[in-house]
Amino acid sequence: MQQFFVHQKPRLNRRMYQRLLSISCSLMALAAGQPALSAPPRNPDREVTCDLLVVGGGLSGAAAAYEALHAGRTVCLTEITDWVGGQISAQGTSALDERPTQRQLRFFPRGYLEFRDRIQKYYGRLNPGQCWVSESCFLPYDGHKLLFEILQSAAKKGKGTLKWYPNTVIKDLDLAGGQIKSALAIQHQPAPGAPPLNTWTLSQTILEAYRYENSPQLDKTIIRFIPTPPPVPKRGQQLPPRPAEWYVVDATETGEIIGLADVPYRLGIDARSYLEPSSASETAEPYCTQGFTYTFAMQATAEPQTHDLPPYYERYAPYYSYELERLADFNLVYTYRRIWSAKHTKDLPSNVRQWPINPGDISMQNWTWGNDYRPGTAADNLIYTREQLQETGQLEPGGWMGGLRAETLRAGEDHAKGYFYWLVAGTTDSQLGDGVKKTYPNHRFMTGLDSPMGTVHGLSKYPYMREGRRIIGRPSWAHPDGFTVWEIDISRRDYRDEFYRLSLLPEDYRRLWQALAGLETTEVVRTQPGIEDIEKRGRGTVFPDAVGIGHYAIDFHPCMTLSPPEAPGNSERDGDRRGQGTAYPFQIPLRAMIPQKIDNMLVAGKSIATSHVAAAAYRVHSFEWSAGAAAGTAAAFALEKGIMPYQMVDDLTRPEPELALFQRLLEANGNPTAFPNTSIFNNSWDDWR
Repeated sequence: MQQFFVHQKPRLNRRMYQRLLSISCSLMALAAGQPALSAPPRNPDREVTCDLLVVGGGLSGAAAAYEALHAGRTVCLTEITDWVGGQISAQGTSALDERPTQRQLRFFPRGYLEFRDRIQKYYGRLNPGQCWVSESCFLPYDGHKLLFEILQSAAKKGKGTLKWYPNTVIKDLDLAGGQIKSALAIQHQPAPGAPPLNTWTLSQTILEAYRYENSPQLDKTIIRFIPTPPPVPKRGQQLPPRPAEWYVVDATETGEIIGLADVPYRLGIDARSYLEPSSASETAEPYCTQGFTYTFAMQATAEPQTHDLPPYYERYAPYYSYELERLADFNLVYTYRRIWSAKHTKDLPSNVRQWPINPGDISMQNWTWGNDYRPGTAADNLIYTREQLQETGQLEPGGWMGGLRAETLRAGEDHAKGYFYWLVAGTTDSQLGDGVKKTYPNHRFMTGLDSPMGTVHGLSKYPYMREGRRIIGRPSWAHPDGFTVWEIDISRRDYRDEFYRLSLLPEDYRRLWQALAGLETTEVVRTQPGIEDIEKRGRGTVFPDAVGIGHYAIDFHPCMTLSPPEAPGNSERDGDRRGQGTAYPFQIPLRAMIPQKIDNMLVAGKSIATSHVAAAAYRVHSFEWSAGAAAGTAAAFALEKGIMPYQMVDDLTRPEPELALFQRLLEANGNPTAFPNTSIFNNSWDDWR
């Protein structure tokens, strides 16, 4: 029977507060040579069972839950905020990034299509904001509401059970025998007499959220997640093997479980190579990840508003800009991601600069030289590297604190609020000079628990993350350093540009063109023709283990060169946009979702095994859903068949029957693994731009 649980207001047993975890269990684990769970200040308040523990309630996490629920599984879904949906809700980027051909054909995973259809039905139109960046811009709190309804419906249809844990973080993992055996989590709620959640910004609460102890702000519930016990066999019944009792899916925005479990991963810029020829560096640069953004909503008003100068404005003002002369237009910036149109207008002018802004219109702001915050040095990077995690003690048992720099979150928050002031009252422009920026006082910054962002402070509950930790897949004969989707697997770039000939060693430049030769690679290696005679393939890499799809341009919001990012005269990291441009329709290989070291863990969302350049395309809404759908289906499939996901791809030089069966299941469920006419023989992708 379908069940649905929301665990938000825990029932606390105060008498348990002083009890410690059993010391004997820790000693046994240490004697076995395995890391033990650290002892919290009391026994867990609750023990919860599930078939899948999905960590992160963004689009990828929601998609994993959606498919597993359809398969009748019990899913525990945790999320650091109280909204499901990530980009479309808690991060405020409720403007669906899609490519025209894919949208026209409605060639998306079934759950993503269901979400789009619910928007259409709920508002009476797919684009209630009449934005111009997308075919669908809507209010973030409705994104959460509609997606939550979809998960409830999936649980009902599939007779699965969803156990929803908002305001919950994973604190520790019990690792043994190459598997995650259990996970300790902390769920928080307002302490007695404290203001409601979403009063404070994330930077003010994130470290507190990872502490077991209660505080004046937050009361905590300690939860241990464990696998669902195996069924008791009937007399004479032989149950299928259970090589894994459950699966854990990392669908967090920064690859949090990847960092906590300490599996191999990359962060930031990859070293330049024939696989990543557009890299901005000859060596790896882990501190330079793409910028993150605290979004906010602003509403047009009939009367001018009073805007007080923020005390931190002068610090950030040297950064703000329209960026380019062709973008220097307030109407263009405002309607770019307008998420609510108070007066729906038919037959809008072809020039978006002439689109009207009416009182009551609401715009969500997400602008590169506006509220993007782009640290890129060891002094201010947001996502801690492995070395920084070690230095701060976060890899010690019980030491995990989320793996992010709270001070940089705080700077990003102030930076975003300062950008609103610049939009309405600023008169400077860091890139275009004097006389460009005018004032637009008829707008207000939207705040309150009932505002589109659902926060008292008005910023998104969590920043929009474009890049996090990215796993390195498992080594194989073809990928001795571990599987990765590289730039040349998806990019349409013209690699005859002189930069590549001059920046790569001659042997690497030839290897690049050998790899780009497609079906002719073997012949090119054998005959060694002149590089000018090698014809570049006209498609992306076709992966035999494809389990999902995506299509978007390689789009960069580069880190800044100096610290802090807002320093006067600062510039973007030189060369980081070189790899930017159009991409072929691409696939999500199952190998990119399987980490090293841990067999019952899958990775979804932006943390799959991609390079820095490839990740700039593998980050938008529909891709996140597709990757999550593959992860949820793979976990349910592996439990049903009694196999491990890695066993479907460990001998790809030969046919993999379980992989073929799994791919057919995905397709039958409405989750495409390839675009129409995908083939190693098809080099005609001009219509897919």
